[in-house]
Formats: sequence, C-alpha cells, structure tokens
Amino acid sequence: MLRALNVVTEGAAMICAGIAGAAAGAVARHLLGRLRRGARIPPPWCEIAVGVLWAAVAAAWAAGVVPAVWVPVLLALAWFGVAAGAVDFAHRRLPDALTLPALPAALLLLLPLGPTAVLHGLAGAALAVGAHGAVHLAVPRAMGAGDVKLAAPLGAVLAAAGWPALVLAAFLAAVLTAVLGVAGLATRRLGRRAALPHGPSMLAATWLVTSWLAAVGAVPAADGGG
Repeated sequence: MLRALNVVTEGAAMICAGIAGAAAGAVARHLLGRLRRGARIPPPWCEIAVGVLWAAVAAAWAAGVVPAVWVPVLLALAWFGVAAGAVDFAHRRLPDALTLPALPAALLLLLPLGPTAVLHGLAGAALAVGAHGAVHLAVPRAMGAGDVKLAAPLGAVLAAAGWPALVLAAFLAAVLTAVLGVAGLATRRLGRRAALPHGPSMLAATWLVTSWLAAVGAVPAADGGG
C-alpha cells in the first residue's frame, strides 16, 4: 500500500512539474524572441526540453533521491540551459541578456545552502572564468567570449556542488562537443572548418554532473551537512 502511494506521489510530481516546465519553456521561447537581437526558436523544442527535465527533477525529489534544497537549483539550471543552449545551437551566440544576470541568480539560489556554498560559488565562478578565458585567448575559434561569460554561473553551481565537479564537467563538456563534431562531420552537416558551439555542451555537462552528485548524496545539503 505504501509503495503504491509512493508511486502515485512520484507520478503526480512528475506530471505537475512536466506541465509547469512546458509552460516555463514557452516563456523562455517568448523571452528569447524579444531580446534586442531576437533569437527565434521554433516550438515546441523549449517546451518539451524544459518539461522533461523538470519532470525528471521532480521525480527524483519525490523518490527521495535529490535533496529538496537542490531542487530550485536544478530547475533553474534546466531552464537556463535550455534557453541559452537553444540560442547558441541555433544562432551561434550566447546573449549577454542571459549570461550576465545568470551569476547573481545562481548565487541567490545557493543562499539556502549557506554562506560556505555561496563563497565556493564565487570562487568557482572566478576559477571557471579564468580557465575558459585562457582557452579563449589561446584558441579563439575553440571557445568564444560568450562561453567565458557562461562559465561564471556554471562554475558557481559546480563549485557549490563540490570542487571535483568543475573538472568533471569541463571534461564531459569537451567530450560532448567532440562527439557532436564527429557526428556532424559523419553526417556532413558540418564542414571541416565549421565552428561548433561549445555552450550547449557546457550547459548539459553542468546539469548532468550536478544532478548526478545530488542523486548520489555527494553535494552538501547545507552548511554543516554531509
């Protein structure tokens, strides 16, 4: 009986979060179209992507896998990842209107975790910007200025989750971009000298690594927590 009740609870959480996520995805698509340099994203890609990710987070929370304090972070990261990733993939740019407010928003979302998480977030943002900035200066074609700005909020979330997350996410992002590049060449959708956006891989890697660490209990629940 208890198991059946848990299944119903998880299912209800998934459905509600999925519907809310689809609505949030529609808002994201609308906002992207109203940017100064409008980014038109055809429906229903944003709606589907955000809906699926929010449903997954809700199901993990309802099952007791993801700590409640990390749910807002993962939901916001999913929304931001879909919005920014869609623009970068479709238009090969990351608007300042998305990347610049993302750092203070990330730090605000980390506040419930306590001052240590916020301090780690600030340090992680600085470290990520420095590392990505160095790559941008050395190989501008491999990493754009938008990727450097994007590294700040992503680095903040990853550092709050744990310092190894920064390295793991950077490695995973590089692998994802390489796989996309190989797939593009194999299907002839990309030329050998075509620039491949790295932002979507950075966003996907950050969400995956943070979600995984939250699921295995490797993230701090709050200051003083395990």
